[in-house]
Amino acid sequence: MAEATYVHDGKAIDYTPGGDVVPGAVVVLGDLIGIAKTEIKANTLGALAVAGVFDIAKQAGLAMSAGAIAYWNNTTKVAVATDGSGANKRLGKVVVAALAGDATVRVRLD
Repeated sequence: MAEATYVHDGKAIDYTPGGDVVPGAVVVLGDLIGIAKTEIKANTLGALAVAGVFDIAKQAGLAMSAGAIAYWNNTTKVAVATDGSGANKRLGKVVVAALAGDATVRVRLD
């Protein structure tokens, strides 16, 4: 028997939410972050992007450099610059510097 069998490229994963999920929602599954590209109705199979580049809401007043690691604060629902002692989950790398006055930061998910 093979040690592994290819399933798909892994840019998106199947997801069945307990409640409705709106497009652009960031979903935390343990240490995995996914983003809904389309609406997913409750108890209906949909997909979450786990790869790609997204503009993500960020903490007000926070500047982020290109190449920096971005984390998701699931309480405040914004990207932040620290892991919050493990409370914040890694989103990916900042690909375009964001100024303190910017509302979003561009991140490549990883």
